[in-house]
Amino acid sequence: MKFAVVGGTAFLADNAVFYGLKLTVLEPKPVTAKVIAVLVATIVSYVLNREWSFRTRGGRERRHEAALFFLVSGVGLVLSSVPLWISRYVFLLETPDVSLVTQEIADFVSAQVIGTLIAMVFRFWAFRKWVFPDEEARSGGVRLAPTPDSTEEAA
Repeated sequence: MKFAVVGGTAFLADNAVFYGLKLTVLEPKPVTAKVIAVLVATIVSYVLNREWSFRTRGGRERRHEAALFFLVSGVGLVLSSVPLWISRYVFLLETPDVSLVTQEIADFVSAQVIGTLIAMVFRFWAFRKWVFPDEEARSGGVRLAPTPDSTEEAA
């Protein structure tokens, strides 16, 4: 649930930056606007995930954890941008080939719905597997591996 709240917050940051740039200074470059928006949302996501969602997981040195987080997020950035690129440059869903309304709907669906969902599923899996892997690692919890004797006694 916490991951979903963080994702929702990052989604709002992504949308605000994406549309702020796409409708102003980067109007002719929507994929560039999307990449910048995802970078901003990634920073928001890192801080919130590290300090709240996965607070009891991880245990790595912060630099190593951050490097893994941003590496995974870089893959997520590509995954979230590809549907917009395909929409614009493969399907040619941009003006003057289509109406402005069609272009904007296609941009929203491809970038903000499809791209975000694909990247979200990937990031959730990758964060749990590689970035914040061990539950309770930061809370001081110690996990002991079972010894051969203890597994035989339980049987």
